[in-house]
Amino acid sequence: MADPKLDPRLTPARPDLAAKHLEGQVSAPRFVEGEVFEVTTGVAAVRREPFSGAMLETEALKGERVTIYDRTDEGWAWGQLASDGYVGWLPDITLYRPQAEPTHKVTALRTFAFHGPSIKLPPAETLSLGARLAIVRQDDNFAVTQEGWHVPRWHVAALDVVESDFVAVAERFVGTPYLWGGRSSLGIDCSGLVQTALVACGIAAPRDSDMQEAALGVSVPISEQTRLQRGDLLFWKGHVAIARDADSIVHANAYHMATAIEPMRDAIARIAASGSVLTTIKRLG
Repeated sequence: MADPKLDPRLTPARPDLAAKHLEGQVSAPRFVEGEVFEVTTGVAAVRREPFSGAMLETEALKGERVTIYDRTDEGWAWGQLASDGYVGWLPDITLYRPQAEPTHKVTALRTFAFHGPSIKLPPAETLSLGARLAIVRQDDNFAVTQEGWHVPRWHVAALDVVESDFVAVAERFVGTPYLWGGRSSLGIDCSGLVQTALVACGIAAPRDSDMQEAALGVSVPISEQTRLQRGDLLFWKGHVAIARDADSIVHANAYHMATAIEPMRDAIARIAASGSVLTTIKRLG
């Protein structure tokens, strides 16, 4: 029997098997040590079930590590992301054994990796903000990865380089299509936007909005007298938005089907009219 306190989204345990480190905490007929792999494609889907039509739970970006506990003959791998602990099924073809530790990350909203030192060559991959790369050398125009990919040098930075304003990072996603479970500049959801923006500033954040509501910042009273500050997080059941200032928010949302900037009071009224009231305002330290 699983401990009811263990969140299934973050717990690599199923009725038929579980991670070895959970032995004694959950019941399973088989416990597995797991093997660490690296995501080698620009974006890899993490799904609830092992088929392409299953719900997208989240996404893993190039260079992320994943501990894999199970595989299917149909090409799916079940495991847990090292970055935020999320558990799910990934396409096995996107995973390889790590060759080198990442040294750099993508700092542009998105960029291309080319097969050689020319932007006229066909791209090898599309990379999103936050993708992690092992760079072996740099020249005037390109950073060269361990795979031999050539990425525009000004689109990457060392891993220890962080942004100073996570709201500004989120604002760069304005116009990005809304995608449930999305975590890249090709498609993103509300909590993915918050997580991605915070991580770009060196602030670890959980994946889903309810996790963020519980873990991030301190609560601010909800009242007519409350004046929002830049960076405050506004939570509804199943949704989160970021305050740009006292009067406006930026959020990835299904109403606009994109990341959008919206007057704060208009958004609160519109969401309330759909049956969901503002539950929490959290202020980051």
